[in-house]
Amino acid sequence: MSDTQTTTDNAFTLIRKENGVAHLVMDVPGETMNTLKAEFGEQITEVFKEVREDDSIKAVVVTSGKKDSFVAGADINMLASCTTAEEATTISRQGQMIFDQMENFPKPLVAAINGACLGGGLELALACHARVCSDNPKTALGVPEVQLGLLPGSGGTQRLPKLVGIQKALDMMLTGKQIRAKQAKKMGLVHDVVPNSILLRTAEELALAGKVKPVKIKRSLLDKALEGNSLGRKVLFDQASKSVLAKTKGNYPSPLKIIDCVRVGVERSPAMGYQTEANHFGDLVMTAESEQLRNLFFATTEMKKEQGVADVMPAKVNKAGVLGGGLMGGGIAFVTATKAKVPVRIKDISHKGVSAALKYSFDILNKKVKRRFMQKSEMQSQMASITGALDYSGFNDADIVVEAVFEDLSLKQKMVADVEQHCSEKTIFASNTSSLPIGQIAANAERPENVIGLHYFSPVDKMPLAEIIAHEKTSDETISTTVAFAKKQGKTPIVVKDKAGFYVNRILAPYMNEAALQLLEGEPVEKLDKALVKFGFPVGPMQLLDEVGIDIGGKIGPILKAELGERFDTPSAFGKLIEDGRLGKKSNKGFYLYGTSAKKGKKQVDESIYNLLGITVNGKSSAEDIAKRCVYTMLNEAVRCLDEGIVRNARDGDIGAIFGIGFPPFLGGPFRYLDKVGAVNVVAQLNQWASQYGERFTPCEALVKMAESGKTCY
Repeated sequence: MSDTQTTTDNAFTLIRKENGVAHLVMDVPGETMNTLKAEFGEQITEVFKEVREDDSIKAVVVTSGKKDSFVAGADINMLASCTTAEEATTISRQGQMIFDQMENFPKPLVAAINGACLGGGLELALACHARVCSDNPKTALGVPEVQLGLLPGSGGTQRLPKLVGIQKALDMMLTGKQIRAKQAKKMGLVHDVVPNSILLRTAEELALAGKVKPVKIKRSLLDKALEGNSLGRKVLFDQASKSVLAKTKGNYPSPLKIIDCVRVGVERSPAMGYQTEANHFGDLVMTAESEQLRNLFFATTEMKKEQGVADVMPAKVNKAGVLGGGLMGGGIAFVTATKAKVPVRIKDISHKGVSAALKYSFDILNKKVKRRFMQKSEMQSQMASITGALDYSGFNDADIVVEAVFEDLSLKQKMVADVEQHCSEKTIFASNTSSLPIGQIAANAERPENVIGLHYFSPVDKMPLAEIIAHEKTSDETISTTVAFAKKQGKTPIVVKDKAGFYVNRILAPYMNEAALQLLEGEPVEKLDKALVKFGFPVGPMQLLDEVGIDIGGKIGPILKAELGERFDTPSAFGKLIEDGRLGKKSNKGFYLYGTSAKKGKKQVDESIYNLLGITVNGKSSAEDIAKRCVYTMLNEAVRCLDEGIVRNARDGDIGAIFGIGFPPFLGGPFRYLDKVGAVNVVAQLNQWASQYGERFTPCEALVKMAESGKTCY
């Protein structure tokens, strides 16, 4: 007897096996990944009715027809059409009912997971009686709904804590982190981890073994004490809420609602937990925060499908070179070798530089090995693809060379000449400059069409943005190839026009200057930082200066002022900081205390900064005014950039600001935020400040026109 199959509307196929197991294969037509859609509810119900009535089927293995992907989540497009919280709540209840049907199904259901199993996909797997996953590096389990301002709305907030414990479930749901296969087994999320070649066979064996028991996991005495009684759980939930508010400053509503769902389900009843989950899900869908986070998700998804230049195919990059073994060079080499899987050759003027760059990668990979996220053999293989030299040996066959040396124009021009001499005629020269115009770097080039800017943000292994800067003579193929290369490195690239500061540093500079000027007016360092963190930035401007290096700001400021005008003039008092050796964290001396002077675990302002700068601290402004003065100058500059074509559109400008400088994601980026506040209100406020503080606040012509015509960015 051979396998027989039944197809239901193409998304689900039922394949009956000779051993009495049926494979329920999900394969959404026309999509690269499976996503759950509302209309699938009826289809699943029909399939399960068929399985229930067929006595020849003893058990079911739920699997995917997609390569390296189980189910990537629910299709969030369906939420956009919801006009009320009730409509969104109904979607959640439908999901709960379907998965409830699966959980209570009379025949064993086993999920065979290979690849991404996220969001609604993991909720589907949790509703099965057992889960087996492959050891494929692409296998990842998680509930990332919090990143969209939502919560797992199809029973996830109830089933996950029951399976892995309250603390681990909250950690997964509140961070959106993805769990690898081995971790998943250790925490009891899956029953077994096997090679993909035997995944289905293992799932079948488990399904045929009869009633599947949950995985037994070892719980520490502390875990048992906290989770096993109401007093311990109260401490646990209170601490989780406190921790969430400390991190989010109350700007994101979904984490507290996640905690509430779990609390109700555990302390009152699972039925009330499900009801709370559906109601909270409905409310969250209608929040402005979730709307903006979903907009951001759609924008980045759209961007992934685009090329640098439409219809111009990128050339293949088989080998890369990096000039400079500093922190940036080391980071660029790391993402090239480990993410892009492209062999990389580092050149530095000293053995110390090459060693430092190699150590950068070694330290990150070694940490992964120690945490058992990676095999030692895999680490050795990745390290083997990073090599170094003090000359250009090994550079002749590089397809792209990324320069990461000091911000010095003549030095960068010399690098261009060197690469043209030692590499092939087609080698792309990509400069990681943060402020120097690419046209100037390419001024003496023999092949200017190969020269482009590729600006990364520090630390390279963590920051998601890359700015791709084409000058007038950069070829279309060079643009498309560089964009494709950055994507392979795991970056979100935006193509920007060649002008001093490009886009991100150009909109950041007025924001930072405004914070510095408010400091000189008498606002305390910590008050300035707290005001901007409360607004939604990950760190405040003074801490950011310490992190980046006060001297870096000192170098970029004059370049921007010379190219773009007086509004980029940095306060002269800051020269005193550099004279005093205050370069920030790297010199253990800045706005905050570092090293032995700092109290462990507590960030303290170095009070001597006020005397040095001649500041009398008064702290007259409100936190709201402090933040608005910094942010509105950024909005003004962002509109200038859009008007000048520095960014291609408002979408790219928002992605650049969020991924490059941490503009609050829940506000959607400077252009979405401007639309929310209204150009009329921003112009009125800027004009008031211009008369009060000076010309730097004068609204740009494009912003004034927007206000007069009632136009919006989107």
